This record gives sequence, C-alpha cells and structure tokens, in this order.
Amino acid sequence: MIRIVSLLPAATEIAAALGLMDQVVGVSHECDFPKEANARPRVTHCPVHNAGLTSGEVDRWVRQAVHDNGTIYTIDEPLLRQLRPDIILTQKLCDVCAVGYGTVARLAETLPGRPQVVNLEPESLSDIFNDIRCVGEACGVLERADQLIARLWERAEAVRRRASGIANRPRCFLMEWVDPPFCSGHWGPDLVEIACGYDSLGRKHQHSAQIEWLEVLNARPEIMVLALCGYDINRARRDYELLRRFPEFESLPAVLGGEIYLVNASAYFARPGPRIVDSLEILAGILHPQEFPEFVSTGRDDSRVIRVGRK
Repeated sequence: MIRIVSLLPAATEIAAALGLMDQVVGVSHECDFPKEANARPRVTHCPVHNAGLTSGEVDRWVRQAVHDNGTIYTIDEPLLRQLRPDIILTQKLCDVCAVGYGTVARLAETLPGRPQVVNLEPESLSDIFNDIRCVGEACGVLERADQLIARLWERAEAVRRRASGIANRPRCFLMEWVDPPFCSGHWGPDLVEIACGYDSLGRKHQHSAQIEWLEVLNARPEIMVLALCGYDINRARRDYELLRRFPEFESLPAVLGGEIYLVNASAYFARPGPRIVDSLEILAGILHPQEFPEFVSTGRDDSRVIRVGRK
C-alpha cells in the first residue's frame, strides 16, 4: 500500500475524494477535511495558527517571518521519517499557504526510499482539475481521478451555461484580506467570470495582491464577497466589523444595497480542491439568486455563506 503524507489541505481533500484516505498517514496542521484527517499525525506547525491574532497582526507577523526565515512553517522531521511516506503532496504556489516545495524536496532526498514529491501549483480552475489528475496518476488511481474531474467539470459547466444567458453582470469585489486590503487572484477571477460577475480588481491567474482602499471605492462594487484566506465565517465576521470602519465604506453601492457576503473561504474559495466547484455554486447564488436559488444562503446558520449587508 502506498503511504501518503499531505502537507496541504486541498491535497488531503483530493486524496480523500480519490478514495485514498486510508493511505494518508500524515497531514499538515491545517488539514481538517474530511473528518478522518483530524485523526492523522500532523507533521507541520505554524505558531500563528489559531493564535487569535487580528488580520493586521497576522499580516505583519507573516511578512516578518518570511523576511527572517523564508517560511512561516516548521516540519516535524523525526515524525516524517517515522511515517516513511512513499509520496509527499505539497505545493510551490504560495509560501504563506503551506510549506515551500524547495524545503520539502530537500528533506525528501534525505528520507529512506526517497519519496516522490508531488507539486501542486494551480493558477486557474482548470489547473485545480489538472492537480487532481496529477495526484491520481502518482497514486495509481488515474481512472478514478478522470471520473472525478468529469463530474466536477460537469457541475462547473452547468453553472457556466445557465449564467451565459444572464444579461446583467454585476460589479463584484472578491476580497481575500481586509487589513491590509487584498484583491483576489489565481482561480478567484475565474469563479467570478463563470458565475457572470465582473471584478475589475481581480488578478486572473496571478498572485492576489495588496491594493489601496481607494481602489475599492473607485471600483464601486455592487456586491462584496469577503473570501478571506484561511478564515471561516466566524473569523470573517470579525474582519467585517473592521471593514465597516474604513473611510467611506457606507458610500459603496454594495453597502447601500445590502449586498455584503461572508463565505467560509478556508473550506471553499481558498482551498483548491474538489470543493472549489462548491465555491463557484456559492458565488452564483450570491451574484444571481433568482437564477440560482438552490445555491442561495439558507440564513445566519449557513456554514458556507451568510449575508450581512441586508438593509
């Protein structure tokens, strides 16, 4: 049996969706889905994880840690050696999202048997699906991967087809961080585009970027979606209260129209695995609730998305 260590929450979800969870012997400190992941040994650590810091404090700590150490994570090397992985799933996309590929690759060369290091680096929705295929191929379940991808593409294309007939394309700001403000990047603009929205601030297939608050004011979004990287709805709610104190926030069309939404980005938008299609469906329900009523928030207890800007 292949022994898999996943250093990325999305990779753990991919492995689970491919029926490989029994072969996952170790995970990162952030892997929390499916629930079986919580029973696996955690081979990474981050001091800021669940430390209760504000978003501004997190931003400053991350910048300083990356400047001083080149990473914000530590790997439990003795545990990793004990787990004897055949495959390590990691990423090269973002030094803030998970342990860097270079660190993992160098360590893997010193491990018994030299495990295969599988790098996931998605910039777009199609890249995410390609990563699923990459994991399936490496783990010997390519047919399962192709079947899963086909199902996910079918759901995504169903949204695209229905949205293509909508004349109105509302101005939408998909926000990845509040303090300081960050626009969306990578696959985020793909989701907005497919769901028939327009985000002039998004950076399609590029890294998300810090922007000036004045840029948001000038973009005059009609809908704002707080998809804050690594945050669930409760954490996003705290930052929404901070956002409300930004200059001229109340003048934004999204505020005047009561169209502010908080989403569980930790589970969906910021996690490039199978549930990225759920993210697309959530966004379709936000942008066009009449056309996609089945994806609309069910209320304040909805763990996926809640509307906080209702007038």
